[in-house]
Amino acid sequence: MSLITSLGLFLMGAGIGHVGPRLPTLWMTRAGGFNRRFPPHPEPVHLSPHLTQRILHMRVFYWLSFAIAALILAFGGASLRWGSAEFGFGLWVASTWMVLSRTQSLFAGRPAPWTKDLAVELQTVVNRSTVSPCCEAPRPVWGLRSIDCSNCGTVLSRSARPDLGRPRSDGWIAGTLRLLMTDGYPMAEPLPEAKVEEE
Repeated sequence: MSLITSLGLFLMGAGIGHVGPRLPTLWMTRAGGFNRRFPPHPEPVHLSPHLTQRILHMRVFYWLSFAIAALILAFGGASLRWGSAEFGFGLWVASTWMVLSRTQSLFAGRPAPWTKDLAVELQTVVNRSTVSPCCEAPRPVWGLRSIDCSNCGTVLSRSARPDLGRPRSDGWIAGTLRLLMTDGYPMAEPLPEAKVEEE
């Protein structure tokens, strides 16, 4: 087997091992029927129980990647044992890297893009805007860098918005590539805290 063929088999395995575990977050909620209650991407999203539920769904799909990675690792092991070693090694390298990177987020470093704490924060913002409204008719919406009131412009939370599973405005191919690079994390940094000038 030539070097080019071996390299091609390795890259094919690595590609499948990289994309395969991420399929739930890439495709599960992109159909139009799943997004009737949300505005088109990338418009701000009104805070509602449906948005909180979407965050929790994306959290489940994110950790579902471990189950898919286990299947890919098993297939890669079989390929190493009885099939193409190059292809199986590519599956193993990419899947193992994904598992390790997501496992370490449980202990240190950057948390997952969708967490239970994030869902709680959204509900807290809704409750706070009801108990202590920022204006006569508060309407919290989640933009790229923060949660603001769409009526008065008050910043309610400085939380950047991760991918919400909506069909992307940049198209299927470009959107998928962008999601593979960001892994669902926000495309922008959170809105910085306002600086208080000292007198």
